[in-house]
Amino acid sequence: MDWLLTIDRFKKELVMVAQDPFTQRYARLLDESYDVVDRIIVNAYCKLGGSPGGFRHWWLQLHGTTDNLDNTRLMRMAGRFSRRVRGWAKKNDIPVIYCKSGERKHKIAEQYMPEDPGFRGVFAVMVNRAPSPVWNVLRFPGGGFHLKRKTPTPFVNHYSFHIIDDEWGHVTVRMSGHAPFKAQVMLNGHEYTACRARKAGVEFVKEGNCFTETSDAAALATVADTLRSRAAVGRLHRVCERWIYRCLCFGLPFDEQKKSGFRYAYSIYQVEYSRNLLFHNGHHMDQVFHGVIDRTRSLMNIDRVKTIFGWKTRPQKRFYGARRFEAVVERPVYDLTIFKIHFGRLTVKIYTKGERVLRTEAIAHNTVELRCGRVIDRFPDIIERLADILERFLRALRCVDAAWISDRTLESLPTPSVVGRTRIGGVDINKPRARAAMEAVIALSPSPRGFTAARHAEMVREIMGKGGATYSSRQSAYDLKKLRGKGLVRKTSPRGRHYEPTPDGLRAMAALVVLREKVIKPLLTYNGRCKPGSKTASTAGLDARYQAVQREMQHLFRYLQIAA
Repeated sequence: MDWLLTIDRFKKELVMVAQDPFTQRYARLLDESYDVVDRIIVNAYCKLGGSPGGFRHWWLQLHGTTDNLDNTRLMRMAGRFSRRVRGWAKKNDIPVIYCKSGERKHKIAEQYMPEDPGFRGVFAVMVNRAPSPVWNVLRFPGGGFHLKRKTPTPFVNHYSFHIIDDEWGHVTVRMSGHAPFKAQVMLNGHEYTACRARKAGVEFVKEGNCFTETSDAAALATVADTLRSRAAVGRLHRVCERWIYRCLCFGLPFDEQKKSGFRYAYSIYQVEYSRNLLFHNGHHMDQVFHGVIDRTRSLMNIDRVKTIFGWKTRPQKRFYGARRFEAVVERPVYDLTIFKIHFGRLTVKIYTKGERVLRTEAIAHNTVELRCGRVIDRFPDIIERLADILERFLRALRCVDAAWISDRTLESLPTPSVVGRTRIGGVDINKPRARAAMEAVIALSPSPRGFTAARHAEMVREIMGKGGATYSSRQSAYDLKKLRGKGLVRKTSPRGRHYEPTPDGLRAMAALVVLREKVIKPLLTYNGRCKPGSKTASTAGLDARYQAVQREMQHLFRYLQIAA
């Protein structure tokens, strides 16, 4: 039996998991984990078409004159685009679906996915109306003209070409029918990883947009990491070049593209980066996830947790047997709970995916927010920034979830301290302002680049309500300085104006809030007696534990002569 225990221990050591504190805490419950760049949206634009002078030069290259440049000609180009798309689709038996506002075009396209695994090319075209910049030509009586954007931005037809690519799987090219044919290329990192894994001989089970089983976790992680390397720039550029000009030929044939010098440039618009934790079974995942939500949502000032209820519960046990390694199209629907925090145009969220996958995502809704450049050559830097944001979120989640404070820290809080050459007062946790300052730091701990004193003051006013209406940024800076003196908060850079909590400081502040709000106050309420009317058959688990402790506290209060 000893050798069986040794093998079991060896298997546990081989589990592929990330090194962040949150993942390490639950590593014993995981099969493996993998990181993947998920959704990628690339903006494609013609540099010449972005300015009046550039558009005029492009038109001159195309027609040899600008005398025929007017709104009628531009509208005819858009009409030609539409007619050619419909004629080509009819000839090749490809569906053209006109979509209404709010419809999920990607979900509709999945119904038309080709059954032939060897199919490559366009399999569906979706048409919808959306705002897009359009040039307005103003002609003067003397023969001159002026170009300017139409205002307000008009709604025009956009054509989404859904494509099966050999390297990237399902690719979407969305293009405006009006010159200069602004476009977007939509890619999915899970599709890319699946295609590469098949070619590498890695067997897997893919349910929707996540991997639930794999024959070689290390090989799958290696394939997924190729999108984080510098070589990923070339892969992105090639897939865009491979399809975008084929879609453009409906509005501008290949010979006209060459004649006018029409070329697209690319920039990264939106990116999602995810970390996926594969649990042994879904029941353990539910316990972990909902426990984390219950313990942290109030500390992180989460107003609402969204839950979408499914029709099938997750299995309590995991059955080992013959495992299938294939792409699964039909999948069960489970309860979906999303824990989400927004920071401007950046979002971090954690939610369950499928039967036993817990996914954490960092999303850049506009990569300008990352402040590292948007051109396609900066893609690896964008991914690195998102990975750092995800690590910060998971580290903050773990520190708040597992709060603790030592006796030494508790005793030293009220005593004065020194920051630089300045002697400042201690932190009195009995004062509402000091507690609100710490709660604000906890709520702002997942911030991607830290937080300023102004943002901290805004959060304190929100926490204190009417009592903190006069709380200013100057008071916030002083309170943060006191917390810095205790090692609970630090500056992100020596001369910077952004702050962040230290890991030990975050645990200590969370522990103080939890002890006061979740332990001491509930136990001392009603002199240790249970809350009137709370004895019901449907009492929650946490309330039942409070009642059990309160009953024992009543005896202790009587013994100490505290109870009334």
